[in-house]
Formats: sequence, structure tokens, C-alpha cells
Amino acid sequence: MAFQYQPDTSVAEWVVRSGTPDIQLILFGPAVYDGYARLRFIPDPDEPGQREADVRLPYDHPAEIEQTRRALRTLSRFTSTPEDCYFCLWDGYSDVNLPPQAPGDGLFTLPYRRYAIVRGAVADLAEWEATFGSGGPIAPPAFVWPADHSWCFASDVDPHWAGIGATPAAVDALVDDPEIDVVRAQPAETQPTYR
Repeated sequence: MAFQYQPDTSVAEWVVRSGTPDIQLILFGPAVYDGYARLRFIPDPDEPGQREADVRLPYDHPAEIEQTRRALRTLSRFTSTPEDCYFCLWDGYSDVNLPPQAPGDGLFTLPYRRYAIVRGAVADLAEWEATFGSGGPIAPPAFVWPADHSWCFASDVDPHWAGIGATPAAVDALVDDPEIDVVRAQPAETQPTYR
């Protein structure tokens, strides 16, 4: 299955109606999971007031989308529906092309953000850039969740990490994966930020 535009935004009602505070919802998804984690695209700041531009990364540091692919491959083992997932594209990214049939009033809306929804399999993320970009690295999906809601991946424009809600076993698997940098998190607490 390749990505297919999802005009029925009611598939996101479980997110909208979760009762999760706005910013926490955008950063971690619904507050309905027993475990949470942060996928750190770059390391957390070493000192107060540090800027992201001051972080020195190796030349072969993987792009955010590649790190997202790895995390979602791990998460795919913890859902009964890895072939049936929802991916959200934030309408504010300049390097991400929304599906042409996505009307402005047919977007999934949260406070401060609007998203087009596409449906596909975790494996379809291999075609993310080719489908929604110009072939080069682009921002990861803003949200991803399987049809069974067994986990939720949230990647907002502001932080240097993505939030993940899942079972404790899924969080353990992410933290134990040596190819990505994942730490446990408490979504209601203040998270590390760059200036």
C-alpha cells in the first residue's frame, strides 16, 4: 500500500478528544499510554542557553527522517496493524508538499497546528521524501499512529526530539536500540530545550 490521502479526519478524533493539554498533545500525543520516550534527533543541550546551531555532529549523523524510520520499524513490532497506519503532515513546513487533494478546511486541527492525514504502512515511510518532498531529506511526519492506537509518534517543528507514547515494552525496545538515541520521558515535566 502506498500513501493514500485520508479526507475523513474523524480518524484523529481519539487524539483530539483525549483531554491532553495542548502543548503536551502536540509534543507527545495523547496521554493514554503507560510509557513515554523522546527520540533525540540531536543530543540534549549541555548547558543553559545553548543553541542548536552550536551542536557539532559527525558528518554521517543520520537525518531526522532516517531516525524516525528506525524508531517506527521498532514500534511496528508492537502493533497488530503495522500495514494500516495514519501519518500526519503539518501544513506549515515549507519543504513538505501536502497531498494535492487536501483542502484547507479538510485538515485535522489542533491548537496552533493543522495537518493533512495520509494512510499507509510503516514500510511506506521509505518513500516519504519521494512522495511529499523533492527527493532530499524532509521533516518527518508530525504524527504517526497505527489503526489499533497501540502507540503514537509525535514530531513537532520546535523541539530537537520526537515524543513517543507506547507500552513499557515498546519504550524498552526503543531505549535498547543502539542505532537511535531514545530516552524515557515524563510528558507532564519540562523537557530539555535549546535557546
